Amino acid sequence: MSIRYRVTVRGGAAIAVAALSALTLAGCGGKGDGSEGDPKASAAQPQPGSSQGSAPSAAADPAQVIATANGEGGMVLAINSAIRESGGFLTVSGQLKNTGNTAFVNTTAWRGNELTASGTSVAGVSLTDKVGKKRYYVLRDTDGRCLCTTGVSTIEAGQTVPFFAQFPAPPASTTEVEFNLPTFASATIKISG
Repeated sequence: MSIRYRVTVRGGAAIAVAALSALTLAGCGGKGDGSEGDPKASAAQPQPGSSQGSAPSAAADPAQVIATANGEGGMVLAINSAIRESGGFLTVSGQLKNTGNTAFVNTTAWRGNELTASGTSVAGVSLTDKVGKKRYYVLRDTDGRCLCTTGVSTIEAGQTVPFFAQFPAPPASTTEVEFNLPTFASATIKISG
């Protein structure tokens, strides 16, 4: 076998692998709802590596506040939605706002005391169903990362940061849960959907 033949085979194999990869990725894209070519649909989704982690399927309306809770250092938590999703999930979305005069850097407690691969996050959040006497923790992916907002280490004075967290959905008969994020007061929220 000549060197030239080997290069040709390797080059041909690389082209074949690239073509197969492109076809595979093209077949995996989109939601099947016709939004594949819609720039508005793709712009609404957080990008991988963003501080929002995986995107919830329903966007929260920041103008609608279903509950608020005060935290330390002038932090205020506004919850915009708690929506049941297909597949048995519950997504809670909202905003964290620093109403204080200095940057808030004490976000370590928000990740809770469980060991996760999420780093700085809101993985310590939980929901309590008082009627059903059950507590729900944030879901984790197969790598141990929370299905919640990550990368929140500092919130500047006056800054607002969106957050979300996904949980296993309580039974359909449960319409209200208590939302708990370390260092914040508890807040009762109504589930929609």
